[in-house]
Amino acid sequence: MTDSGDALPCSDVDASFMREAIAEARLAEAKGEVPVGCVIVLEGAIVGRGHNLRETMQDPTAHAEMIALRQAASTIGSWRLEHAIAYVTLEPCPMCAGALVNARVARVVYGADDPKAGATTTLYTIGSDPRLNHRFVLVPQVLGGECGALLTDFFGRIRAARRAARAGITPDVPPPPAKPRRDQEPEGG
Repeated sequence: MTDSGDALPCSDVDASFMREAIAEARLAEAKGEVPVGCVIVLEGAIVGRGHNLRETMQDPTAHAEMIALRQAASTIGSWRLEHAIAYVTLEPCPMCAGALVNARVARVVYGADDPKAGATTTLYTIGSDPRLNHRFVLVPQVLGGECGALLTDFFGRIRAARRAARAGITPDVPPPPAKPRRDQEPEGG
């Protein structure tokens, strides 16, 4: 099976679980978050799900992979996810790639390459570095066209909303949630 926007073939199983990760990414997008999703699969069952919640939680570690890893560890009662597979819509960043190594995940399947922060193929090779005590099998670009389109569309809408705001036009799409400034008083306080 192949995704029409991808150069690499992928299995039906990989495509199916990547679609679950895409569903998580859409949940993030609905909250105004960058649309990245992740599922952790063990023995053919999803044991952890996550989507970006950095803005919602105001937590720099609230990436999809981190949330899914925490849920998977809680579900199985162990931080060692030795036979697990992580499906994530965007190539993991250094923090998430490191967490996947530390969790002993066996395989990482991702959708879109990340030219700005990708830490498994694009900028770094965390996960396959022989100096590390654990390495994982990496399967890149599974449904990469679809995963990449989520991000491209999301950031395109943000740029269009900003251009419209500068021009004094009300956009059809709501802008992303405003980030609180440190000098602002909290609401209701």
